[in-house]
Amino acid sequence: MEDQNKNNEDNKTPESNESGRRDFLKFGVLAAGLTVAGVGLQKVFSGEKNSDEKASGEKVKVLTTDGKLIEVYAADVKKADACCVPSAEARQGIPGKKFVMVIDLSRCKDALKCQKSCEKHHQLPEQDKWLKVFKMQESEETAPYWMPKPCFHCDHPPCVKVCPVDATFKRTDGIVLVDNERCIGCRFCMAACPYSARVFNWSEPVTPARHENDTYSPETSTPRKKGTVEKCDFCPDVIRQGKLPHCVTACPNGVYYFGDQNEDTVTNGDTTVRLSQLLRDKAGYRYLESLGTEPSVYYLPAANRIFPFKDREIKDEKKEESKS
Repeated sequence: MEDQNKNNEDNKTPESNESGRRDFLKFGVLAAGLTVAGVGLQKVFSGEKNSDEKASGEKVKVLTTDGKLIEVYAADVKKADACCVPSAEARQGIPGKKFVMVIDLSRCKDALKCQKSCEKHHQLPEQDKWLKVFKMQESEETAPYWMPKPCFHCDHPPCVKVCPVDATFKRTDGIVLVDNERCIGCRFCMAACPYSARVFNWSEPVTPARHENDTYSPETSTPRKKGTVEKCDFCPDVIRQGKLPHCVTACPNGVYYFGDQNEDTVTNGDTTVRLSQLLRDKAGYRYLESLGTEPSVYYLPAANRIFPFKDREIKDEKKEESKS
């Protein structure tokens, strides 16, 4: 969580961060629990007491990860953000919610902060991007623009229908996830997806040392596993904590809006608006909607852009080599 907080601070002002948090908390997707601190556990099992414990003597009962109910000193228990939930619960989704995303193409400057944040928090190598940003141009007479493309979390996802082992599944809150403990790497879902939103993990993933002992959950999509399919997951683990997906908080230009369709509310961290009004006022649409997949991602046209289009710098490797 320290990494996420640092990332948010780099891209938002303290005022906008606080505003975004307050706005999204209105959705009521909050989750927090009790955990025994690492240092505290050592003290509990060794019988060591600190000065505060000796003074108060207050104890509480907590449930350990292996299902045992134990009594520990209150000083050894602290509140912590929920990191993940069991796979069975992760497959159900957050009750009463229907998550949607709106991408404002007029705001995209191709900063790629969204992409980098996604890679960082999901421990992705550079070649396995879950969020791609494409240069688009309708015709020679129109100006080009940038188009971010995540997974569309369809209401009628073809990927779910073709999975033979129920590794790809759709939750009640609209999020489509992949369980890499069930995935057999057949890649039927990749062939069925009309948006090419999935990637295949061909190589053994490199897991940062601090995450080596993480417990797997489809909500975190980590630790990653060789020979399985992966994709954008809408960051359901942070949504449970009342926070916005990493791509939303990392974007410096407010391109991404995220929220609950049932409450008709979305926010980009700075501004909270009515989903229906935003789509109506700015002619929102869904990509390849004629396919009948009913995507949960909407786009706002690249009209009245706030940034002039600037193409990416393409390095000529041969010229660079000749210079050296």
